Formats: sequence, structure tokens, C-alpha cells
Amino acid sequence: MSITPLMPVYGRCAFRPVRGDHCHLIGEDGQRYLDFAAGIAVNILGHSHEGLIGAIQRQAATLMHVSNLYGSPQGEHLAQRLVDLTFADTVFFTNSGAEAVECAIKTARAYHQHVGNDQKYELITFTNAFHGRTLGTISASNQDKMHKGFLPLLPGFKYIEFNDLQAVKAAIGPHTAGFLVEPIQGEGGIRPASPEFMTGLRQLADGHDLILALDEVQTGVARSGTFYAYEQYGITPDILATAKGIGGGFPLGACLATEKAARGMVIGTHGSTYGGNPLGMAAGEAVLDAVANPAFLLDVRAKGDRLRARMEQFIGNYPDLFVEVRGRGLLLGIQLKVDARSFVGHLRERHQALTVSGGDNTLRVVPPLVIDDSHIDEFMDKLSAAAASYPVTEPA
Repeated sequence: MSITPLMPVYGRCAFRPVRGDHCHLIGEDGQRYLDFAAGIAVNILGHSHEGLIGAIQRQAATLMHVSNLYGSPQGEHLAQRLVDLTFADTVFFTNSGAEAVECAIKTARAYHQHVGNDQKYELITFTNAFHGRTLGTISASNQDKMHKGFLPLLPGFKYIEFNDLQAVKAAIGPHTAGFLVEPIQGEGGIRPASPEFMTGLRQLADGHDLILALDEVQTGVARSGTFYAYEQYGITPDILATAKGIGGGFPLGACLATEKAARGMVIGTHGSTYGGNPLGMAAGEAVLDAVANPAFLLDVRAKGDRLRARMEQFIGNYPDLFVEVRGRGLLLGIQLKVDARSFVGHLRERHQALTVSGGDNTLRVVPPLVIDDSHIDEFMDKLSAAAASYPVTEPA
């Protein structure tokens, strides 16, 4: 048999972590790595947060799973906290970001079709977006690399250039149900939407009775310096998909919606065997206990500002390697002139610092939100050493 026991769909590197210690990962060989990838913006409390670990342990010893046929005091409590913290009136819990986006897509369509507007099913989405790996969410993206091998795609999506409000206006038609957009594109290269673009989408949605659905799977739960990134644009969405940081490493996601937007999500229209299980709810509660307060959010913004300033000052020393720094809070990226994947590998293998590449030839810097100045210093030392030792011989 030539195929591996783990289906070979990942290009896994040689690093094999077996233990986590705050903002570091320890490999099978005992080597210690600074983790500024955080499971791709997931481990927002690091790898050994006592509050999160304790909550999971206590809940595991009490009750891990029951069917959604029964009442959910755990789910009701966490949902109420999210409602109180956001624009939303109601929450559906999932196990992942892709599932949360799927729920958002269904909710947006159901908003119209519940009242007989069956022709309104099309969502306008945006170039270089990433919404997940299910058939529905790859169909919502224009990225050919995710389409190959899985055609035909699902109908119902129209791709428009990101940040081009005039193109959006021109694309609205009789089948348009709404917009699905990341306020800051993560996998697409840490590219923030402009304030004018986000404000314009809100105005278009209001003017045409359309749904504004935000994918905040990567930007949400304090990552951008506010609880959700939409707050920085002075708007509110109708629907929001969240995951990654909301479980701190435990598989958890959610679809948040206003009462109006969720009018079509009635009994029998959606479901999940594991979504909202008590163990996941305990993890979500512990994460909110840690991050959903003004002091923590202010600290994320301050650390993000310090790290960004350090990186902006640093990249000028290597004009052959770096272009610019992007992002908000601790969702940061450095656009490179050399191949980003190659540089990520060099930083990891030669200097034991973990980052992740992204679209637009970008090095994503998404550390745990609990880093301190010593971790920033350590990262900058490793980044400097990596830049100094990187052979600038290959085109991007």
C-alpha cells in the first residue's frame, strides 16, 4: 500500500509538535519553537492557558455530548453572552469556520426564500477570498487552486473585485440575495477592506433589502483589536460567521444573526450533530472570560501597534526581501518580494519561529493574543536572523 494512513492532502513540513508551552511549541525532538502562527489564528490564549484547560477538564468530567433534541443550558448561556457582546439576536453553533460560513450562506438565502422570493439566491463574493473547504465555501471563492478536482461548483455566487464598490453596484441583479465578505482578508494576504467599501456594502444592503454577511472566522474574537473587526468600520452586519479563536483550540464555530436576517431559519431547516455540545460551550465560555473585556482588547491593540512598528522599522533594512506591513491588531502580514512559502520554511527550519504564508505573497504573523514584549523581542530577533541568512536568488 503506497498511500499514507493520514490522507495525503496536506503538504506537511518536518516539524512534529508534541507539546505546547504558552507561546511556544515543542517538537518531537525536544526543539522549542516560537509560535507566531497559533494554529492559523486559533490558539489565541496560547497552548497552556489554565482557564481554558480547566474549563475543558471540568466539563469533560461532567457531560461532553448530548443530542440537540434536548434543551441546552450550556448553549443558551454562551449564545446569550455573544448576543450581549455583538449586533446579533440569535446564534447557531458549529464545529468549524467552514460550517459557520455554510450556515451564513443558508441563512442569507432563507431570508428571501422564506417569504417566497425564491429567485433571490445569489451572493456577491470577492476575489482572493477564503471561506472554507466545503463544496459550498469553495464555490463562494474565486480561487482556482481550491476548485481543481471538485468541479462542477455550486451555483449561486458572483465574484467581484475586492474593495471595488462600483463593481458591486453594477453586479446587483434580480437574483442577488446579499454579500459575503471578509472585513480583512486573511488567507488572501491580510488585506483590509477600505472603510468606504464596508460602509458602501451596508448602504447597498439596506437600499436593496439584501443581506450583509461577514466572514470573521479569522478576524474575530479580539484578533483585530476589537471583539469583531466590523466594529472598526462603524457598521453592523446582518449575519456573521465566527470560529478559530472562539474555541481557543477546541473545534468551535458559530453563525450569528439578527432576528430579521434569521427569519427563515425555523425548525427543521438546519442542524448539526456535534454543534453546541457542552464541551465546546465550556471552551467558548473560558475564551470569552479571558478576552471579552476592554482591558484585554486594549492590550491586543497596544501589542499589535508595537509589533507592527517594529516590523515596519525592520523591513527597510531589507528592500530586496520585503514590501510592506499590513493588518490590524495581532492580525498582521508582511508582503514579500521573494517566495513567501520559502521564507516561512526558512524561518521555521533555520530559526525555529512559526508563521504562515498567505495570498499576495504574504507572511502572516498571527501570534497568540497573550504574547508579551519578550515574545515580540524573540520574534524580531529570529526574523532578523532569517532575513540576514535568506538567499535572495529566487523570484516571488
